[in-house]
Amino acid sequence: MSSAAKTLELLTYFSTNWPEIGLSQLCKMAKRDKATTYRHLQALEETGLIEQNPMTKRYRLGPAILQLAQTREATVPRKLGVQAPLFELANATGETCHVTVLSGTTVYELASCDSPKHGTRAIIDIQTFPLHATASGLCTVAFGPETLMEVALSNLHPFTATTATTAQDLSATVQTIHNTGFGRADRSYENEVQGLSAPIYDQTGHLAGAVSVASVAARFTPELERVIQNELMIAARQISKNWGGTIPAHIEALWAKSLTSENVLETAS
Repeated sequence: MSSAAKTLELLTYFSTNWPEIGLSQLCKMAKRDKATTYRHLQALEETGLIEQNPMTKRYRLGPAILQLAQTREATVPRKLGVQAPLFELANATGETCHVTVLSGTTVYELASCDSPKHGTRAIIDIQTFPLHATASGLCTVAFGPETLMEVALSNLHPFTATTATTAQDLSATVQTIHNTGFGRADRSYENEVQGLSAPIYDQTGHLAGAVSVASVAARFTPELERVIQNELMIAARQISKNWGGTIPAHIEALWAKSLTSENVLETAS
């Protein structure tokens, strides 16, 4: 990793949970020595990408970030196109919902909407999503560039007992997603959360991200799963349309087959 890349990587550690971070804490997060980290922070501070709070002496994102974010949204609009569909999805499912975007080989959080019906709900508190353990990440691996599988295999961290930790397990999980059209994380990132997701496309015709529902596993039933899948299809179509894209025909076919198969199984039982 180049010096410039290491410098910019420090920005990824800031979040709503960590709006301000001190030098020592950043050293621990980045696993770097103090002198190197301080030098990188100085470079970021000089460009306005971060600033130091004069009261706490900790670092926070700077005004240049706001300008960059506004430019990004004006030229590649994303957030505006997900707000209404995400709100409708949360209301229809009663669960926490969120949208992620793919940039390079990283899946980033874009927007989320908490469950409007339950006090006990999944909380989205991460900025980047592990490819092998989250519904968003797995959906992206299944329908995104082929290179993502190699990236996912390079870091099979065991978050829970059901996380895919071998190439065979990950391939089997991704194959199931290929067959159904829905990403699934069966308590593989958090023990208490069951995730489902659907792919989103933009004007390029390529995968741009995923829309997901994170449900408390204790109340995840076959009935709720069907509701979530139906609502995910609606949300994915609308967001893709808002982003200038459409859901590919083969994905629509997978959804239709998946839901029809479930209905047949239900009737037979």
